Amino acid sequence: MDLYMMNCELLATCSALGFLEGDIYHKEPDCLESVKDLIRYLRHEDDTRDIRQQLGAGQILQNDLLPIITQHTQDKPLFDACIRLMVNLTQPALLCFGKVPDDPAFRHHFLQVTSYLQAYKEAFADEKIFTVLSETLYNLLQLDWEQRAEEDNLLIERILLLVRNVLHVPADPYEEKNVDDDASIHDKLLWAVHMSGLDDLLKFLACAQSEQQWSFHILEIISLMFRDQTPELLVSAGQARSAQEKQKDMQELELLRQKELAEKRSRTLLRGTRHSRFRGSYVIQGLKSVGEKDVIFHQGLHNYKNYSHDAGKAVRRVPKRKQMAQDSESRRRSALNVRLFLREFCIDFLENCYNRLMYLVKEGLIRERAQQHDETYYLWALTFFMAFNRGQNFRPDVVSETMSIRTFHFIEKNITNYYEMILTDRNDATSWSRRMHLALKAYQELLLTVNEMDRSKDENIRHSSNVIKSNIFYLMEFREIFLTLLRKFDERMQPRSFLRDLVESTHLFLRMLERFCKGRNSLVVQKKRVKRRKRSKKSHQTEPTAEDLEQTWQIVSEELRSSAFQLSESLTEGAVPFDAASETPVNEQRTEALVRIQDCIMSRSGPEALSLLRAARAVWPEGDTFGSVEVEPEEELELLKQILFTKLPRSVPLDSALEEEDGVELEEEEELESVAVSETEFNFLDFIKRFASPQVVRPYIILLRSYSQNSSHTNHCIARMLHRLAVDLKMEALLYQLSIFSLFNKILGDPAASTYQELVTFAKYVLNRFFVFAAKNDKAFVELLFWKNVGAVREMTEGYNKEGEGTKKKSKWTPEEQEQLQRLYEEYRDSGVPDVVETLLPLLSSSRTRREVVSHMVSMGLVDSVKDLKKEKKGTRIVLWTEEQEQELQILFEEFRDSDDVLGNILKRITAKRSRARIVDKILSMGLVSDRRDLYKKRQRSAPGKSTGMTEEEFFDMTGESQEKDMDVQEEEEDQSEQDEEDNEDLAGNSVKRGPKGMSREIASEKIHSLRNMVQTLQQQGLSGPVLWLQNCLNRTADDREEDGVSHPVALVPLTEENEDAMENRAFQKLLRTIGIRAPSDGQESFWRISPSLSVDHLRKLAVSLDPVEETAPEGDSEGNKDNSLAVEMEEDDDDDDDQELRAQALRALLLSRQRKHASAKSKDSASCEASSDTAEPSGHTEERISKKRSRVLDDDDDDDGDDHQRDISDVDPLSRRNFERSLDSDHESPAPAKRRYKRVLSDEEDEDN
Repeated sequence: MDLYMMNCELLATCSALGFLEGDIYHKEPDCLESVKDLIRYLRHEDDTRDIRQQLGAGQILQNDLLPIITQHTQDKPLFDACIRLMVNLTQPALLCFGKVPDDPAFRHHFLQVTSYLQAYKEAFADEKIFTVLSETLYNLLQLDWEQRAEEDNLLIERILLLVRNVLHVPADPYEEKNVDDDASIHDKLLWAVHMSGLDDLLKFLACAQSEQQWSFHILEIISLMFRDQTPELLVSAGQARSAQEKQKDMQELELLRQKELAEKRSRTLLRGTRHSRFRGSYVIQGLKSVGEKDVIFHQGLHNYKNYSHDAGKAVRRVPKRKQMAQDSESRRRSALNVRLFLREFCIDFLENCYNRLMYLVKEGLIRERAQQHDETYYLWALTFFMAFNRGQNFRPDVVSETMSIRTFHFIEKNITNYYEMILTDRNDATSWSRRMHLALKAYQELLLTVNEMDRSKDENIRHSSNVIKSNIFYLMEFREIFLTLLRKFDERMQPRSFLRDLVESTHLFLRMLERFCKGRNSLVVQKKRVKRRKRSKKSHQTEPTAEDLEQTWQIVSEELRSSAFQLSESLTEGAVPFDAASETPVNEQRTEALVRIQDCIMSRSGPEALSLLRAARAVWPEGDTFGSVEVEPEEELELLKQILFTKLPRSVPLDSALEEEDGVELEEEEELESVAVSETEFNFLDFIKRFASPQVVRPYIILLRSYSQNSSHTNHCIARMLHRLAVDLKMEALLYQLSIFSLFNKILGDPAASTYQELVTFAKYVLNRFFVFAAKNDKAFVELLFWKNVGAVREMTEGYNKEGEGTKKKSKWTPEEQEQLQRLYEEYRDSGVPDVVETLLPLLSSSRTRREVVSHMVSMGLVDSVKDLKKEKKGTRIVLWTEEQEQELQILFEEFRDSDDVLGNILKRITAKRSRARIVDKILSMGLVSDRRDLYKKRQRSAPGKSTGMTEEEFFDMTGESQEKDMDVQEEEEDQSEQDEEDNEDLAGNSVKRGPKGMSREIASEKIHSLRNMVQTLQQQGLSGPVLWLQNCLNRTADDREEDGVSHPVALVPLTEENEDAMENRAFQKLLRTIGIRAPSDGQESFWRISPSLSVDHLRKLAVSLDPVEETAPEGDSEGNKDNSLAVEMEEDDDDDDDQELRAQALRALLLSRQRKHASAKSKDSASCEASSDTAEPSGHTEERISKKRSRVLDDDDDDDGDDHQRDISDVDPLSRRNFERSLDSDHESPAPAKRRYKRVLSDEEDEDN
């Protein structure tokens, strides 16, 4: 851009800065304001960066700004403004434009800004400028934090950013055509930094504890300082060349000389001894021309080697997206004095700064206090300085911060992230590939350092190396990272230098792993497998019948009674119901323990089931799921019986859940993925077999194509990997590929083939094996055209399978069947049926699976894809709720809210059919209920004498566990539970006719008696105070709910030690559950909570029932009268005519249940039950005992006084009454789980009433 085209206002502003007279700069009075105006202009420049370009063309920085800061340093406001302006002017062009522009016009502006930046860099290569900057920075760092102002911190940061920007400017390859050991502009800049002492200030900032906020700036500046350097060149700087280095150079020179001589000899052999003035014409036999004749060659024989059919053709242009990625690496050797200064800088930095600075940067990266892509500077510093440390008197202590498993994990995570970004961000794939290459080199350097530690003479260092290697080789992510990178290599995005480092790193890792395995008899490593559990809609498992369960239980119970419940020591020690190292949650392991106990009983192994039960009780003592701690043997027997008859959820076996098919599943199944972590013994040869894949061999062949440019070490790494596959694994057929053979032919025909002796030997071995193989297999030459996997290699060497062999034969479709299928599909396609395929299956003449029908319909072209015939999931048709549907749902809820099964009745009667989960979610969102459990089906007590199975929910409720179960149960279970309820209703007789109101009144009366007994028991234990505290909490909650009109769960927070101890008491917890207070959920709550479903009146009645019992009053009067009065208070609309009949029926049902336990008294009890209509009144003592147990026995609405109760009980025969009392006493003394279950049922019934 021409200077005369500068904007007039901008030109006037620049003229107001001052002028340079000789070496002295005279500033104008408005110099400071002019600098601020320039900053303002830059803030409002356009997308072409016109202001920046005009200032660059006018050389404002070289002629004005730099003289101002060197000669007018004392003017602090002007100095600060000039530094601020120069930071803006020198910022990278990539930062100005965001990316390298694709548009040619913007690309021109981008290159123009870059050229101005290169001119700025040349102007900064002056010792005076960096002296001023370093002195200013030194004076600012002398200030303590208390004395340092905010402007001082800003100036420090701006100076560091200015140095960073100047060092970041790229070199101009056309202007700087310097050879090695010559000083470039970057070298001059580094020398100016060194002479000004700024490098010492950088080291101070890196190690000073009070200056850790500048850690990212310092690391970025250091990485830019060493941009053109390599650790090997710096290590060897200023040192005499060793004899080994001289010998190596001599060998390389001799190899080049031999290569040149071989080429001369080959050219000499092609020429005749006598000169021929005619080139002649030759016929190339066996090489056909365009026609049927052989090719005629019209040039000399010495040119035949370069003959090709492609000669003279236009070169085919390769699209840019398919071109190979180019290497951006450019290395040159700097001047010796610069290398010596940088070498000393590295030594001091490793000694004093490396560990601390890398720790601060790593913490900033982990805590996300850094800018985007700042981790690349961390990866570069790790690679460079650890490589320098290996070459310069290796000391692991100076790089100890980055020698850890955390560093390996950090780099592995970044490599994975970079690869994912390469796939997703295609436009910036080149940049992500460079970052991935940087992370790979860091990983390689870590392995090289560990390998160097392994060769140390210090025993402690070798031990640390073994610890690191054992962790690396143990984890699956570290073992398979190179295998994954080789399989995912893409030469269009990743350059050849990346592939070279990847191959060398893989070689190093395999060599370390092989050496590590040889020194041990066995190596245990971690193994991860992704498992998918498939839960099909149809279950093919047959459940045992009730008769089978009864027969099994008889055998198991007799076996346990015969052994007197004694277990052998081996059974006791071998019962392990809980695995602490497993990733399965504790609740699932508890359910699995129940399943294992049930399986043992089903297999009729009673002692083993009992040992598992006792072991599980020791692991899970809370909740009495496996019985209480002081359980009796008979109670254990009863608990085992309940586990046997309980329906427990069973998971699909994991072995059958592995997905090993590549085909698409057409059946609708639910797949649950999980990662199974296990340990297995490592085999090195099996690990190498995973590299036997064309996806791994192909990158090695790509790198081998440039064998003449590769180093000898790189060629060795390639040959060693191919040797492992061809010789160690005996899979040389994996290399039978035409492009590989062409490359082998090129190597063998190379005049300097003796230079690549290892490659020549290997190529001859593979070719010899192929010709031996070709003599046996006549298809060997055809196989050369294809890359082969392990399966193809096995077929080539062991014999090909016949067609259809080893695969499932598919039945063919006859033309008649195809015509029938097409006709039926056209007939039912527009009929509106939900699933056309299900409709066609029974109509076909031959039995076909759904998969076969769908596949053939796609092949016939009847449908476009399989997705068109996919099964429709249940409930997917209806998504949104209309206003009419919401009103219908609300009406149905109001109608059936007092029924036993609210949700079941709604599902049967709702018009728009939806799943249970959708309806439950909608009811909750409409605010009709506050808790999902309010929609659970109210389970009634099973009829006496019926030995049907219980669901898992009933089992946990019976044992006192308050667990939420999924509402979406199977329809079969629902029908079964409804059938059970019908059976219970038939046994209960006419008690159903009274409806839910009568039942709730009976339960309320029974619950009052139960609460009174619990309160009396707690008073005897000295817990009167906590009971009074609980009563006050209930009253306060009732008052709050009455005042606010809203019900929320209220936490019971014990503030005294006495109340806190009571909350851990089992008897007090039993009282809380009976009242309806909810236990804290696992891992989420800490306190018991008063349920929001309890109404205000019910809370107050419960509080009244907790009144202390007067011990001076007679037991029958004090308890019976109070309980009766409370029961009468809670009852409404009683039906007096049915009382006597209902009591008699309930009494008969109870006596029938007792007959199963007391077989000896069966005839007497049944006779007394039948004769219980009109008998004499019992004695006073019997009245008192029966009145105490009455509420627990009778399923009745009890609103009569004591005389009515005496009259009802007096109808029973005295002998029957004695048996009945004994059974009640035994039931009261035995803490059987059935009582806890019944109490839970009472609580649920009470919630329904409210």
